[in-house]
Amino acid sequence: MTIPPGAASAAVSPRTADAGGSSDVIHRAQAGDMDAFERIYREHSPKVYALCLRLSGGGAADASDLMQDVFIRAWRGLATFRGECAFSSWLHRLAVNAMLEAARSEKRRTARVLTMEDPGTIGAPAPAVTPDVAMDLERAIATLPHGARMAFVLHDIEGYQHQEIADQMGIAVGTVKAQLHRARKLLIKALDK
Repeated sequence: MTIPPGAASAAVSPRTADAGGSSDVIHRAQAGDMDAFERIYREHSPKVYALCLRLSGGGAADASDLMQDVFIRAWRGLATFRGECAFSSWLHRLAVNAMLEAARSEKRRTARVLTMEDPGTIGAPAPAVTPDVAMDLERAIATLPHGARMAFVLHDIEGYQHQEIADQMGIAVGTVKAQLHRARKLLIKALDK
C-alpha cells in the first residue's frame, strides 16, 4: 500500500519531532517510504503495546492484535496527520479509538450470541477469588469490568480528564466518575485480599 505523493501535503511542525527524532521521518512516511514508517514503528511500538496491554485488560494476544490494528490505522491515516500535536499523542489517540471500537464490536457480538454450554450458569455470579490468591495491580486491573477498567486506565494511568474520557467513550461525565469510583473500590477490595 502506498500513500499518494500529493496526500502528504500536511505540514509537520517541529513539536511533532518525536518519531525517531525528526519530523523528516514523518514526512518520508507520509510520502509512502516504508523504511521511514518502520522507523516510526520501532520507535513507538513499545509504548503503544504497553497502552494496548493496559486497555485490553492484560491479555498479551489481545494487546498484540490491538497494536497491529493501531499501526495499520496509522499507515492508512498517516496523510491525515497534520502535526498539530505530538506524533506519539496521535498514535495514542488511535490506540484508544481502536480499543473503543473493538469493545463496541464485542458488545454487539455478545448481544447477538449467547453461549449455552451450561444454561445454569446464565446470570450466576462470577466465582469468588480465593483469599490465598495474591494479585498484583496489573492483574487486579485486568479483572475490572470493561467500563470501569477503561475509565481507570484512561484517568489514573494515562492522565485524561473526566470530560475527555466521556467524549472518547461516548458517555456522560457522571458515568465516567461513577465507573472510576467503582474501579477504585474494586481494586481496593481485590488488593486487600
